[in-house]
Amino acid sequence: MSDDCLFCKIIAGEIPSTEVYRDDDVFAFEDINPVAPTHTLVIPVKHLTDVAAAEEADTELLGKLVMAANKIAEKKGLVKEGFRYVINTGNDGGQTVYHLHLHIFGGRKMNWPPG
Repeated sequence: MSDDCLFCKIIAGEIPSTEVYRDDDVFAFEDINPVAPTHTLVIPVKHLTDVAAAEEADTELLGKLVMAANKIAEKKGLVKEGFRYVINTGNDGGQTVYHLHLHIFGGRKMNWPPG
């Protein structure tokens, strides 16, 4: 946990969120500024600034992140029509909160390229 990280504070319950999923390693909640009918953030409980900061020891954690996202996509009924996962990394990648997070977008047709 990082004392000054927005997402660490959300995990700790210091900042309210609409929780979607929680286990020992992964926390998921609804994005407060959704860009699709379904817009859920899936984050590791362990503070990693971004996916590029992950090390070999984080391999299992990254797998758990994706598997939790799959469970959420299934629960939200996104599998049949499709959905998108996005992990923004760094300023040019569009990252605004520096705690690794995976976006689940669904409920509408996604465009390519994303923009």
